[in-house]
Amino acid sequence: RLSCIRNNIWLASCGVLSSGLAVLSSFGLMLFCGVPFVVTVANAPFLILGVGVDDMFIMIASWEQSLRKKDKSNVKSLLAETYAEAALSVTITTLTDVLAFFIGTWTAFPSVRSFCLYTGTAFVFCYVYTMTFFGAVLVLNHKREQGNRHWLTCMRVDVGKDPAESSCLYNACCIGSCSRQPSQPEGEHPMSIFFKKYYGPFVTNKWIKLLLVLLYGAYLGGSVYGCTQIREGIDLRNLANDDSYVVPYYDDDEKYFSTYGPRVMVVITESVDYWNESVRLGIESCAQNLE
Repeated sequence: RLSCIRNNIWLASCGVLSSGLAVLSSFGLMLFCGVPFVVTVANAPFLILGVGVDDMFIMIASWEQSLRKKDKSNVKSLLAETYAEAALSVTITTLTDVLAFFIGTWTAFPSVRSFCLYTGTAFVFCYVYTMTFFGAVLVLNHKREQGNRHWLTCMRVDVGKDPAESSCLYNACCIGSCSRQPSQPEGEHPMSIFFKKYYGPFVTNKWIKLLLVLLYGAYLGGSVYGCTQIREGIDLRNLANDDSYVVPYYDDDEKYFSTYGPRVMVVITESVDYWNESVRLGIESCAQNLE
């Protein structure tokens, strides 16, 4: 928002911070418990950030809805209404994610098991921080807005001051506009207006609904067909960069040596007297028998 009071930059930053705290807490707990840290676990923070930011948007949207229904001075009632609207959605999302990753700990692959343990635990901490830390941040931000305090400096802004008496810089920073006209009360968010006045009526048109059903049917059919084409295995060639020397190596290996099958190697783990001719003959005889 352009308003220096209603701007929620710090609120959004604390939502991201909440996800970061969840990652730190979960990683610290798992390392303390002796769970191995593998390279794939490094991808977990991106998953936690996605879910945490999604929960943050749900909480903020529910808070904004509560502000329109309840008395803005009754913080307890506002927060209770927010949790009543948002907590169910956040809880179900967290439960399904945690269940999915903890089921993944049953796998026989140690790296996957570690990844699922770290990520599932991080989702639990993310839920706890969203329900506690971020809820407290919502209340503090609301009190700042009620006190007409600047979003960055938290200094009180004189909203009743005549803009014509102030400099353009002051009006831009503390009012939200460089014009010298008195500021108007903030209306509904443009994104909300778009979905309510334009997008909603568009998708509820009967021809659009029919088109969407047909598109979804085509998408579903393509998905089912794609599932039938899945094959087990992995092509190591696809793991390398396009300009890597590994790519032509695997191409040549497939072209010239694929008919021979995998290479079989024999390793002699003991000390051998290679100077002894009888020993050398014995090794050659063994190799011939294996061939």
